[in-house]
Amino acid sequence: MTSKLSILGIAGSLREGSYNKAILRAAQEMVPAGAQLEIFDLAGIPPFNQDTEMEPAEKVKEFKAAIRAADALLIATPEYNYSMPGVLKNALDCASRPYGDNVLDGKPVAIMGASIGMLGTARAQYHLRQSCVFLNMYPLNSPEVMVPFAHEKIDDTGRLTDRKTTEHIASLLEALVTWTRRLKSEG
Repeated sequence: MTSKLSILGIAGSLREGSYNKAILRAAQEMVPAGAQLEIFDLAGIPPFNQDTEMEPAEKVKEFKAAIRAADALLIATPEYNYSMPGVLKNALDCASRPYGDNVLDGKPVAIMGASIGMLGTARAQYHLRQSCVFLNMYPLNSPEVMVPFAHEKIDDTGRLTDRKTTEHIASLLEALVTWTRRLKSEG
């Protein structure tokens, strides 16, 4: 019998009504059997400062512990100025430092994103993938989940209402579970 996989969900937005937080909550409701998804809120992670990396803030310690405990990550990123938001990049910097304590090393990761634009975070996701390469993470290549016109697919209560988007997220979760189990068996 296989053990239950632990997936840590991270939204690259601090906004309370974030569409990316909404799709993470939706993912939590459709996680496949044999897996669980917990969401970590990045609010409170201070800006990365190499002068203090040896004595990280409590929130950074909590974040790193949550990543260590997870078998895989699910990142939902907005797109700001053609890239991932600073809050997400900052969190990844904090999680990968100090040198020699990169808790992201070897982690399987699935990426998705929602935006009000027509590209649905495509550029942000590609920049995030570039960071994953340096961090030695294992991003899932497909399916890609880019949710355009999110304001038409998520209602005023923060609930995902679009059936097709729900199906895409469910497929992504299934693929992440399969990918993570495959990597664990090869490791």
